[in-house]
Amino acid sequence: MYSIVTNVHIVLFVLVFILGLYVIVRAQRGKSSNAVFSDADRKAGLFFMISLHTQLLIGLALYFFLSPITTGAFANFGAAMKDPATRLLAVEHISVNIIAVVLATINNAKNKKAIADAAKHKNALIFTLAALVLILSRIPWSRLFA
Repeated sequence: MYSIVTNVHIVLFVLVFILGLYVIVRAQRGKSSNAVFSDADRKAGLFFMISLHTQLLIGLALYFFLSPITTGAFANFGAAMKDPATRLLAVEHISVNIIAVVLATINNAKNKKAIADAAKHKNALIFTLAALVLILSRIPWSRLFA
């Protein structure tokens, strides 16, 4: 079960990444051309946020119920904090990715308000770029290619 859910988590990351890039490209184009913040722009951000929330739920299931790594880390948290690879998964990965989900949610909430289209494109660009950078910074790359 653990390996299936882990693989789903990895595949969903690819979707999150593609959607994030799509939002960034749309936001940059809209910002540079002073375009109207269209329904397609809104939906792109919404789908990115939904994919992140889904990813978070799967990640939380792994973290609290399925992962032998976090189970071992919780058993001896002091030792886990001394091992960089375990610390990455037990603390850094989850906390930084929750911040990324919050950023995408803030972007969605801010862009629902009656603000200028240029501000909506700017919000989408800044918040989505920040979320993707955070996500990419805390991926356990060595475990993916091991």
